[in-house]
Amino acid sequence: MSIIANKKAFHDYFIEEKFEAGIALLGWEVKAIRAGRANIKESYVVIRCGEVFIFGMHITALSEASTHVHPDPIRTRKLLLHAKQIDKLIGQVERAGYTLLPLDLHYTRGRIKVEIGLAKGKKLHDKRESEKDRDWAREKARLMRAKV
Repeated sequence: MSIIANKKAFHDYFIEEKFEAGIALLGWEVKAIRAGRANIKESYVVIRCGEVFIFGMHITALSEASTHVHPDPIRTRKLLLHAKQIDKLIGQVERAGYTLLPLDLHYTRGRIKVEIGLAKGKKLHDKRESEKDRDWAREKARLMRAKV
């Protein structure tokens, strides 16, 4: 079940491969995400010292949060992946010039997971072409409905 999808990533990048990663969260962050108070549009994923982190993911604290906790909505959060997956990502990002982006925040067996994508940037003409394809598919569907 999806919580948040990053639609902008599919518009700006070609997504080559997807990985599902766990995410290290605090208690108040889990409650806020379950309440739908998270945003991944401006976030990105970085690999440092053999570990994967997500930057810029905004989680707004609930007003019922504990008084002794001082929430930081844009703190850096660690992503949990297998060592083989991290090694593969390091090779792709450093050598092949790919970017890592969060695509989707969802539940898997009650746990909050983030789907990250290995992506290459689109040029302006690629964006126009994908928009034309999407418009043509919409037009075809409309014409098919009109015939029936």
